[in-house]
Amino acid sequence: MDEQALLGLNPNADADFRQRALAYFEQLKISQDAWQVCAEALAQSIYSDDHIKFFCFQVLEHQIKFKYSELTEVQQQLIRETLITWLQAQMLNPQPEKTFIRNKAAQVFALLFVTEYLTKWPKFFFDILSVVDLNPRGVDMYLRILMAVDAELVDRDVVHTSEASYYFALTFEARRNTLLKDTMREQCIPSLVESWYQILQNYQYNNSELTCQCLEVVGAYVSWIDLSLIANERFINMLLGHMSVEVLREEACDCLFEIVNKGMDPIDKTKLVESLCQVLQSAGLFSIDQEDDVDFLARFSKLVNGMGQALITSWTKLIKNGDMKSAQDTLQAIEAKVALMLQLLIHEDDDISSNIIGFCYDYLHILKQLSALSDQQKANVEAIMLAVMKKLTYDEEYNFENEGEDEAMFVEYRKQLKLLLDRLAQVSPELLLASVRRVFNTTLQNWQTTRFMEVEVAIRLLYMLAEALPVSHGAHFSGDVTKATALQDMMRTLVTSGVSAYQHTSVTLEFFETVVRYEKFFAVEPQHIPTVLMAFLDHRGLRHTSPKVRSRTAYLFSRFVKSLNKQMNPFIEDVLNRIQDLLELSPPENGYQALLSSDDQLFIYETAGVLIVNSEYSAERKQVLMRNLLTPLMEKFKVLLEKLVMAQDEDRQMALADCLNHAVGFASRTSKAFSNKQTVKQCGCSEVYLDCLQTFLPALSCPLQKEVLRSGVRTFLHRMIICLEEEVLPFIPSASEHMLKDCEAKDLQEFIPLINQITAKFKTQVSPFLQQMFMPLLHAIFEVLLLPAEENDQSAALEKQMLRRSYFAFLQTVTGSGMSEVIANQGAENVERVLFTVIQGAVDYPDPIAQKTCFIILSKLVELWGGKDGPVGFADFVYKHIVPACFLAPLKQTFDLADAQTVLALSECAVTLKTIHLKRGPECIQYLQQEYLPSLQVAPEIIQEFCQALQQPDAKVFKNYLKVFFQRAKP
Repeated sequence: MDEQALLGLNPNADADFRQRALAYFEQLKISQDAWQVCAEALAQSIYSDDHIKFFCFQVLEHQIKFKYSELTEVQQQLIRETLITWLQAQMLNPQPEKTFIRNKAAQVFALLFVTEYLTKWPKFFFDILSVVDLNPRGVDMYLRILMAVDAELVDRDVVHTSEASYYFALTFEARRNTLLKDTMREQCIPSLVESWYQILQNYQYNNSELTCQCLEVVGAYVSWIDLSLIANERFINMLLGHMSVEVLREEACDCLFEIVNKGMDPIDKTKLVESLCQVLQSAGLFSIDQEDDVDFLARFSKLVNGMGQALITSWTKLIKNGDMKSAQDTLQAIEAKVALMLQLLIHEDDDISSNIIGFCYDYLHILKQLSALSDQQKANVEAIMLAVMKKLTYDEEYNFENEGEDEAMFVEYRKQLKLLLDRLAQVSPELLLASVRRVFNTTLQNWQTTRFMEVEVAIRLLYMLAEALPVSHGAHFSGDVTKATALQDMMRTLVTSGVSAYQHTSVTLEFFETVVRYEKFFAVEPQHIPTVLMAFLDHRGLRHTSPKVRSRTAYLFSRFVKSLNKQMNPFIEDVLNRIQDLLELSPPENGYQALLSSDDQLFIYETAGVLIVNSEYSAERKQVLMRNLLTPLMEKFKVLLEKLVMAQDEDRQMALADCLNHAVGFASRTSKAFSNKQTVKQCGCSEVYLDCLQTFLPALSCPLQKEVLRSGVRTFLHRMIICLEEEVLPFIPSASEHMLKDCEAKDLQEFIPLINQITAKFKTQVSPFLQQMFMPLLHAIFEVLLLPAEENDQSAALEKQMLRRSYFAFLQTVTGSGMSEVIANQGAENVERVLFTVIQGAVDYPDPIAQKTCFIILSKLVELWGGKDGPVGFADFVYKHIVPACFLAPLKQTFDLADAQTVLALSECAVTLKTIHLKRGPECIQYLQQEYLPSLQVAPEIIQEFCQALQQPDAKVFKNYLKVFFQRAKP
């Protein structure tokens, strides 16, 4: 072997050596006999370097995985002998191999097993067992090989290239794996199980590592072997014995969990679980000590959860089978575990608690199905409820300012608890409401002296009731009087107690989340609106010391105002005055710390717009208020644009451009209060938005930071087309001209939707403009598409693909809006060029989304121009190019009929052919029968069949036929 190249295998080697080692590995993979050199190196222990040994196994692995069938019988025998020789050496070596080498060796053994077990090496396991006997190093390798075999047979991570080949590989693997498992069950599983028993018996007191490995193997195999081999007295007794040995009990727990998890007859499963529980209980494992080993308790909790869920599955099956006596016995067995379940659920360690939630959830599901609950069951429901309320509470260590992994895990855990709470509400909504009310009222009476986590959870519970006790459209304060009264009382307490002033961010946020969640309360008791508005506007909300609270409050404030717009009238001017400083555009100076980020300010601008537009003021007053809101933005914009043109430093340019973009974005956002032109006119606000438009458009001619500025102005134009409608039209030509200058793929891709919006909305009104800018736009698109790109530049290729899609979407909008004259008036040469790009899009590019659009365009053009009075030469184009496109596209190898998007493209292709037949009649059938289809060597009877399908009045019949036609036609 190339000793120099092998130096690069060391992780500490420099980049050049590592590169050389990689290249050498690729070279050996291709080589015919390199594997033999590696096999010899392993069998004879030529190298002592761990990385070289690993490398040799990798080469062997590649040979077995991809080139095994190329080897002769003798060579295959050599690989078997090499592995057995290497295994024998493991028991004689002074030092065991590193773990990563043993794991890789086990993978290679497992690969050889799946390749040879059914044919050449049926004694695979017996040969290994005869070598390793009970030697600890040998047993270690044997157990690793068993785990690797299980991974091959049970984990199906198939490397795939396409959906079809993936599916084929998956079904082949699944069939092969089933056959391997069946054969193993017949030939060797009883012997393997016996070997595990011997290993456990031999090493349980003197080698905990091997014992745990063996328990892991038993747990892995139990899911697919005969359970009676494991679930018998001698095995179970040994496992239960391990539950009392500290170093073994975690693995023993997992092993018992897998046994309990195995599918079996419901009565037998109940018996098995009950016998296990009896022994575990008598061993004292059911009394949970809070100070106990939490790692073990987490596994034990998982086991109890498995036993509980197994019993519930049995109960469900027995009820379904009508065996009420056994079902009742099983239900008693379930009830007997509830006390233990509650101990684990309430445990201070969240992992232990989380592991039992499944059992708890399923138990509540059973109770939900019972016609009446016993006193004990009611007590259980209440105990679960109290446990959930307690466990929802944050602990002291939770870091609110810098949330990391632990905090994220608690948030996930809280979501699980919420599901339990929802399930509790289904079992006993009255009890849940009463419990929450009790906790809420007790806590809020003394909130000043109560710890933050208890106050937060009390408000959180009120918040969670909204989803736990669902109603339509948030109508919590009407209907059921008891519930409405309880919620109304709690909301009144929340807003009048002064708890919004609590000095902890979690309580503050929960307060605002809850008042917004129950905004309908303020329609019932509007007298509380000023109190809540003040909380939003002062140091408790938008001016809080925490940026996190300020940011979330900005969003919640906007929601609160929007949902209560009818009740906001008395407070509008006061609110607008109080938020004045929050509307200021942050200057682009470094180090300036505004209270709100620009994203948060968007919500404040939207809120201001909503307050003005939904007010009961006159149109004149609304106009004045809207002008007061937008004039500072326009004035700042003009000043900043002048500064940008003069700015030399690029960072300064970027900061100014961002600031300009924010100004445009804020003005855009105020317009969200309007739904259409009518409301803008009624408010007398058209003029102020036209002024904004005239202020912002000059930014398009700024030569600096074009992408940022264009993006903002484009978004504003989109909004103004909705708000001002045809009043925008005079501005569009010059805006378009500027946006088409020096543009890149992304600019064009974002500009086209604007033109599409204008085209679809104004149709013939903009026909002259479209005719004028049609070819300049197309030239800009073609110029970008024809730019050379690096062969492997994925992002450039994707940008071009997206631009191509946008281009075809533009043509679809033009033709679909009944403005084919826009294309027709471009001159014969240009029209032809456009048509050919559509044919090319339909046939040449393997992009089904674009292909579908192209066929839609073609069928529309045929519908408009394909009749007897169509443009000169178009009928000729239909037969020479459109008809062939309908066949050439689906016949391409890249046209994958198993792909959903491609099937949609084929459907539009069928519509195109139907439209041609509709417009050209018998002439079309004659052309297909006598000229085109014979030129494709289609058999006469298939031609006949095709033409008959095409003439069917039901378009669906032809669509279905066309799919079958191309499935048959493709090799």
